Amino acid sequence: MRPVLHRLLEAALQAADPVAAVRRSLRLAKSRLIVSDQRENKPEESFYELDGIRRLIVLGAGKAAPAMAAAVESLLGSRITCGFIVTKDGRFKALKRIRIRTAGHPIPDRAGRTAAARMVDLVTGLDPDDLVLFLLSGGASAMLPFPAEGVTLRDKQRITDRLLRAGATIEELNTVRKHLSRLKGGQLAARCRPARVVSLILSDVIGSRLEAIGSGPTAPDSTTFDHAIGILKKYRLWSGAPLAVKRYLVAGRRGARPETPKPGDPLFQRVKNVIIGDNRTAVEAAADQARALGLNVFVLTTKLQGEAREAAKLFGSLAREVHRIGKPVGPPACLLAGGELTVTVTGRGKGGRCQEFALAAVKEIAGLNGTTLAAFGTDGTDGPTDAAGAVVDDTTLLRAARRGLDLDRFLARNDSYHFFKKLGGLIQTGPTGTNVNDIYLLLVK
Repeated sequence: MRPVLHRLLEAALQAADPVAAVRRSLRLAKSRLIVSDQRENKPEESFYELDGIRRLIVLGAGKAAPAMAAAVESLLGSRITCGFIVTKDGRFKALKRIRIRTAGHPIPDRAGRTAAARMVDLVTGLDPDDLVLFLLSGGASAMLPFPAEGVTLRDKQRITDRLLRAGATIEELNTVRKHLSRLKGGQLAARCRPARVVSLILSDVIGSRLEAIGSGPTAPDSTTFDHAIGILKKYRLWSGAPLAVKRYLVAGRRGARPETPKPGDPLFQRVKNVIIGDNRTAVEAAADQARALGLNVFVLTTKLQGEAREAAKLFGSLAREVHRIGKPVGPPACLLAGGELTVTVTGRGKGGRCQEFALAAVKEIAGLNGTTLAAFGTDGTDGPTDAAGAVVDDTTLLRAARRGLDLDRFLARNDSYHFFKKLGGLIQTGPTGTNVNDIYLLLVK
């Protein structure tokens, strides 16, 4: 089933290709820039007369930003006044009018701080006749750290690391980051005022809520300082949080620090946010490919969340049902899900949510003849590793035992990467240039 798996993942990545997504949503008709919003089968188009634009500035951040920028520069060429984007990986082609810089992810670093300051410089002093085209994709939140007054980059690094290790969801993490920032949560849009802003967004967030993607730099924010404090307390991180962080959040809750711009704020009347691709796009493409290969397909959800180990138990249960009673579909079966799981890290191993999911599923599918399960991060990166995820089958447990690999010990250490490194099973693609969450697949012959 491995060749089938390869074709399904390839179809998913092609559907989430940033260049194709930009071209579907942006086109030029003489001097008119047309922006199409295809969400929820209700196409809408906005028009911008470029002859009336004084400056067209292209900005962006995220793992897919270089590919998105290349598509925009190919379309608009010399109409672009200047451009600047920040991304994670250094393997990209230089562009003529848009500069590209790299920054740390998932922990913010000084390069990201410098990039954020450069972006602020470019949007300072804009006029009503200027247009900012912002290209946003997954990872942007970490790549554009611009700490709030009195909060240091080191403070944000510590909070980010602790929330990630505690198993916080991306929305929870971003709620905290927005309230320790001067760019996130609609604050970049505020800095662009009075210029017009168009954001093209490749979503890596379940449900594609604008305020959560990349911490919503150009979107209204419904979360508050009180929410941020509550999240830190939920994960028992408040008492040990840096003093500057606690002081700033408490001052914000008292009204002594500015809140993020909220829904209904007039500044968003000159801002358009457009989702150009998301996890559902990729999952549906994989499902179509599976049907074309003659498999019986069932899409579970594109909003899969929770602990990776618990999700593995769910998939194991589904695999047994397919074998026993042919439900929800009979063999040859392909069950698909999209979303983003979390891992509560208690060990000192190396891995990621997709690899942990696969490792936890090994015992669940052991002995179920012809069963293969895989988890794959569409950006090509799963946690702090060089793998995108992992694939296991009904023989993995037996092969591990023959090699003397104790699965339970690797799980206890959160060391899924080294388990698969020794046994085989890592999915290694390198950076894919896109990012629309993860895909989870169960195949039964």
